[in-house]
This record gives sequence, C-alpha cells and structure tokens, in this order.
Amino acid sequence: MDTLRDNTEASRYELDVDGETVFARYRRQDGVLTILWVEAAPVLRGTGAAGRLMKLVAQEARDRSWRIVPVCGYAAAWLRRSPDYRELVL
Repeated sequence: MDTLRDNTEASRYELDVDGETVFARYRRQDGVLTILWVEAAPVLRGTGAAGRLMKLVAQEARDRSWRIVPVCGYAAAWLRRSPDYRELVL
C-alpha cells in the first residue's frame, strides 16, 4: 500500500517506491494547495509512480476540503484526465 508523506520542512509530498522517491513540491495557503512541480527519480519515470502520488495528493486535498492550483504541467494534465478529482482544480 502506498503511503503519502508530508515533508513540511521541504514543502513537498513524498511517496517512496522501490527505494526511490517521487515528490510534489507545494505551497499551501487559505485552503488552496498549489502544486509547483512533480518529480520522479529517473528510474521511476514511466512506472506510474507519479500518477500514484498525484492520486494520494488529490485525495488528501479532498479530505481536507482544499482546492488545487496545478502550476506543474504534469499535475494539471493528470487532474484534467481524472474525473474523480478534476472538480478540485481552481
């Protein structure tokens, strides 16, 4: 099972996969989660790890009644393609 970690010191959500980390750098303010960029270790690219991270981040936003501003192109595209979470986008 995937476990989302909120690394508040680095302002990023992290997901460990096979000893590597995929992360989403963020800014949070007034009920808005701004996703600045999503990055996966090179070995994780193309494995779906970033998508799994985005699903966990989007669920966290929904659970906390936050809206999402996806600055990152990947995050924006993922949210557009995700009918379960696209309503969170501001």
